[in-house]
Amino acid sequence: MPTTLAQIEGMAREILLEPVPNLWSSSHMQNIARNGCKDLWRSIVDLKQEHYLNINATDVFLPASTNRLSGLPSDIYKVYLIEPRDLTSTGAHSQIIFTPMDWNDDRFAGARAQSDIDPSSGGEIFFCVKDAGAPTGDGPNIETAPQVTAQVNLAFSYYPTLPDLNEKSFVPIPGEADNALVAWTIAFARASERDDRSPDPSWMAVYSTEKQNILQGLGVRQVQAPQMVLGVFEAWW
Repeated sequence: MPTTLAQIEGMAREILLEPVPNLWSSSHMQNIARNGCKDLWRSIVDLKQEHYLNINATDVFLPASTNRLSGLPSDIYKVYLIEPRDLTSTGAHSQIIFTPMDWNDDRFAGARAQSDIDPSSGGEIFFCVKDAGAPTGDGPNIETAPQVTAQVNLAFSYYPTLPDLNEKSFVPIPGEADNALVAWTIAFARASERDDRSPDPSWMAVYSTEKQNILQGLGVRQVQAPQMVLGVFEAWW
């Protein structure tokens, strides 16, 4: 069974020597554990192994005669892939390609000045992710160019931010992260015992070792896939 934040708190309390019962409140301990989840999550997302990949194939679309996607999820952290929702041979817009591009790129500027294209005939649409997005706002906006003459329904692949966690939430970290989170929780809980109020260095060292072991274990997921070297211009063949 997955471990909850309340269980992480309990495991940390079994190791901590509290001079009085519940010296550290549950809310304080669980806030520390939540921050530990966020620290591990940031590093795991950076592995680019799709542990948190989410595919929305119901809501996102590019409206006709506009330069911005609609129906975007509010929890977007990083955009992974944008493509037409129906890629079958009978899909009306299966030949449309979405390419990430800097807003100030000459090609993007040229596309913004271009006339609307018929998406049923195919073509390339540039996109740029802007605004801070989650969790500081309602999610980023995605600007596109050129415009299209008809709505294009999309499959939108992205990495979401972490949801809000409470005591009953399961630890959202793959790779058996319990020991790492317990060490993080103890280290920051003991900060209140130290004159400098910094995390306990010994337990932070334990956390660092556990974190590196987790990242190493998660580093390559598809070990059965053959290793291949792609041609420099293969995407244009």
